[in-house]
Amino acid sequence: MPHRAACDPALLSKLVYIVSQTPPLPLKTAVIIVNYGTAELAIAATQSVLDRAAPQVAIHLVDNASPGGDAAILTQAHEAKGWGGRVTLYLEQENHGFGRGNNVVLQALAADPSPPDAVLLLNPDAELETDVLSQMAQVLAEHPDVAMVGAGISKPDGTPVTAAFRFPNSVNTFAAQLGLGPITRLLKHWQVPLPPDHPAGAVDWVAGAALLCRMQTLRALDFFDPAFFLYFEEVDLMRRANRAGWKTHYLPQARVIHAEGAATGVKSGQSARKRRPAYWYDSWQMYHRKTHGRFGAILAALAYLAGTAGHHVIATLRRRPISSPRNAFSDFWRYAMQPLLVDRQK
Repeated sequence: MPHRAACDPALLSKLVYIVSQTPPLPLKTAVIIVNYGTAELAIAATQSVLDRAAPQVAIHLVDNASPGGDAAILTQAHEAKGWGGRVTLYLEQENHGFGRGNNVVLQALAADPSPPDAVLLLNPDAELETDVLSQMAQVLAEHPDVAMVGAGISKPDGTPVTAAFRFPNSVNTFAAQLGLGPITRLLKHWQVPLPPDHPAGAVDWVAGAALLCRMQTLRALDFFDPAFFLYFEEVDLMRRANRAGWKTHYLPQARVIHAEGAATGVKSGQSARKRRPAYWYDSWQMYHRKTHGRFGAILAALAYLAGTAGHHVIATLRRRPISSPRNAFSDFWRYAMQPLLVDRQK
């Protein structure tokens, strides 16, 4: 009979330790940046990836039919900086919006015989501050149930901002619009934004400024819902992933610098009363309709209007500035409430 060596417990223990300490195989990753009217920022975002990511990471830079000469500026930068095959330009003839702009590349990557394991969606007004790609890819490699990982975000001056959130509903919509301290504190466990110092771990959704997604999950979800032009498309994506059993992870130590609102002018917590674009309200009602059904969305819309009205009354009585967007009532009624009341959807 062949001789069988006895198992050395000490050697076995050492082998188990070595295997446990061996880092997972690196994921094949790609980066997508969708530009609209922010060519110089998009160039800086691209360069920040090239400076920090491994040479095999491919970058896909989309110009969403920007007005002016963005396409020419990006083409010139590609040549002048010698980006070569590491950066692929997509000079679109139509403004697809954020989700559909990313879908242009995602669908091309999915059709590739050797698609990436994960894709980083990076805003054109964001730059990598740390080795974000490796940090977030490690989370996906170590946690098979995690589909999406979001980075911590700082303003250009270094101030950290909220980048992790709860899913919106009627209760936190009312509290957010009302903006009254006692109510906000009472409902702190239902608020949509989590604090900027929120620790790493599972959350409902994360900011889309720097979002690493598992390609397998994106395929299963059929990528972004093309009905959304801009805003709420990433919330919808993570909500659908959540319902399919996938987790979203917040990783604050992976940091990006984000000049929020550079392309749209819409910023969270902004003090100036700017008018929101129609597509923000349109996306709001589509998200709530998809998530809560038509009547649930109407309830959320009523909460939005009630909270906004209460804020106006309280601010007036206290002689304080109104913080809600200009034309908030009329725009919300026209672009969000009316389509829900008449059951009109795309």
